[in-house]
Amino acid sequence: MKERLQKIISAAGLTSRRAAEELIKNGKVTVNGHTAMLGDSADIDTDKVCVDGRLLGRRAENTYIMLNKPRGYVTTLSDEKGRHCIAELVKDIGKRVYPVGRLDMYSEGLLILTDDGEFANRLMHPSHEITKTYHAWIAGRCSDTALNRLCEPFDVDGYETKPAEVEVIYACDDYTQLSISIHEGRNRQIRKMCEQAGLKLTKLRRVAEGKLKLGDLRPGKWRALTERELQELSEFNS
Repeated sequence: MKERLQKIISAAGLTSRRAAEELIKNGKVTVNGHTAMLGDSADIDTDKVCVDGRLLGRRAENTYIMLNKPRGYVTTLSDEKGRHCIAELVKDIGKRVYPVGRLDMYSEGLLILTDDGEFANRLMHPSHEITKTYHAWIAGRCSDTALNRLCEPFDVDGYETKPAEVEVIYACDDYTQLSISIHEGRNRQIRKMCEQAGLKLTKLRRVAEGKLKLGDLRPGKWRALTERELQELSEFNS
């Protein structure tokens, strides 16, 4: 079935439709050896569609999943210290998939895994800056001073972070639950922010990356990403 070239390129996970249109305009796309024009269509099953000389295939050939990583698992496929690895949780997939980014051993929540290296590299590139949202449990009741501090830039290992968005979900004398959205993925960033703000972080869960949400996926379980979710993630690379 013939489809517009920008849709084919986006569905292959290469880039967003808007960016695909620019590739076509700039003569970077060919169909059966001929330079394509904006508005052209092709059949990915019968035509040879190339972007910068690279032959495209269907994205369905790759695997893209979301895992709810439990606390106590390291974000590696093997560990010389004998600790539990996320590979144990996704061994039933039947393919070797790799994590896109990391969650430290004591953090939990949303983790993307794939066998598509280019897709993973684009998501992790510093220019991507996809918003990541976490739920953080803090010991005691957070003061207004500490909450305001969390919204300011931080020096994390010599890097100045962008201001975070912070909301109080629940507060009592025993603990405070916060929603914290950041725009980078520095190593242990939320933990270091809380430490600098004088807060004791007791639990941390990533609940969203961009429009991709953890939802009611149970800890230790995974599910395949939908085509719409993949498209929304690709839109950040326009």
